Amino acid sequence: MDSKADKPHAVCIPCPFPSHVKAMLNLAKLLHHKGFHITFVNTDFNHNQLLRSRGSTALDGLPEFRFESIADGLPVPLDADASQGIAAVCDSIRKNLLAPFLDLLAKINNSAAPAVTCIVSDVFLAFTIKAAVRLGIPIVFFVPISASSFMGITQYSAAKEKGLTPLKDESYLTNGHLETLIDWIPGMKGIRLRDLSTIFQSTNPEDVTIHFAREAVEGAHEASAIIIHTFETLEHEVLNALSIFSRLYSIGPLQLLINQVHDNRLNSIGSNLWKDEPQCLEWLDSKKPKSVLYVNFGSLTVVTNNQLIEFAMGLANSNQSFLWIIRPGMVHGDSAILPPDFEEITRGRGFIASWCSQEEVLNHPSIGGFFTHCGWNSVLESVIAGVPMLCWPFSGDQPMNCRYVCVEWEVGTQVSSDVKRDEVEKLVRELMEGEKGKQLTHNVMELKRLAEKATSPNGSSSINLDRVVNEVLLSKASMG
Repeated sequence: MDSKADKPHAVCIPCPFPSHVKAMLNLAKLLHHKGFHITFVNTDFNHNQLLRSRGSTALDGLPEFRFESIADGLPVPLDADASQGIAAVCDSIRKNLLAPFLDLLAKINNSAAPAVTCIVSDVFLAFTIKAAVRLGIPIVFFVPISASSFMGITQYSAAKEKGLTPLKDESYLTNGHLETLIDWIPGMKGIRLRDLSTIFQSTNPEDVTIHFAREAVEGAHEASAIIIHTFETLEHEVLNALSIFSRLYSIGPLQLLINQVHDNRLNSIGSNLWKDEPQCLEWLDSKKPKSVLYVNFGSLTVVTNNQLIEFAMGLANSNQSFLWIIRPGMVHGDSAILPPDFEEITRGRGFIASWCSQEEVLNHPSIGGFFTHCGWNSVLESVIAGVPMLCWPFSGDQPMNCRYVCVEWEVGTQVSSDVKRDEVEKLVRELMEGEKGKQLTHNVMELKRLAEKATSPNGSSSINLDRVVNEVLLSKASMG
């Protein structure tokens, strides 16, 4: 594959949410390392966010790793740091992205770059199937959530037929209905309705996020193959049950595979949509080993100011050291307003920043626990750093991740959705100082070992990466 024309060319397109972009970027880097020319496609909105946070040259890429962007058809938010609304983005993906994506593929194929030979698409971008069919090339769907969360979404139609969803009205959120045991999902035990994706809790049958998720499942059956960001020993039973999809490859944690690629140029390409604050790490350097709780609810969670105050006072009253990320736009309405005495109570043991490099923080020797919203990237990053979790799931796939973290793997503890400072104080202390925290740490270190084994040269994830490259992405066969 020396000549440019012979080089395989993968167009990688993530769903335009920060966590999806981050996971897809890691997968794209691995494919580049395997010899692919890469075109990475962001929406204009995310492309511009990346340039603002990482600098005007951040997306110059490399000669064989290029960045492109397409319009999402949404108005630009007035606040440059704001996130786009989830429902609005889902709607625009369904209605607006196919045409500009096809135009981009035509532009690439008319350029000096190698012709596009395959598409690697986020599973939630069902429209990309049409593009692959039109070009007669293989398409791999990348599932950036857990196998259990994805399996849950595949059961939406069955739950609807059984009358479990959509909810009749709002009272069903509090009348015990969400405790209904769902004992018929293959490869999963003890799941309650509340553990499934929050699309199951909608009262509106026409909810755009429901259509969005269902189209992803339907599209997955048509893809040439599916990659799930997990590893075999972590979700063995669910992965076996997902063999209803003919070609399924579990490849993860991607970060551990990336760590084996020693290419500084590639590693310098980042995906954070906000500017990291390096002072976080300097502050952590001054703390004792395993003494600091890292608190970060991800890139999309929005809390009320009252919830913020309960978190704050729980952390303050726990007497533990903490690094808390309060990103722009995290609090409903106005900016975050912390209690007046909070700073005084926590002086010297609390540090608040607007964003950080999460992998670096989690792997810092002073971190002893992670208070998380249970996004899948965060869960995997916590596992591979060997850090136990406090879980406060917010939406989407997070309740299912929380269920597995706390019940199946026993590497975390859940904080009630109706957050109260006394419970936060008690659980933070238990995690950082108590016997329960020691047991959770022991359990997460075992998962870390299994993750490292899966991503070793002869591990299941490494073998699956080679297989998907050779069996699917390099195959000349058009889709059947």
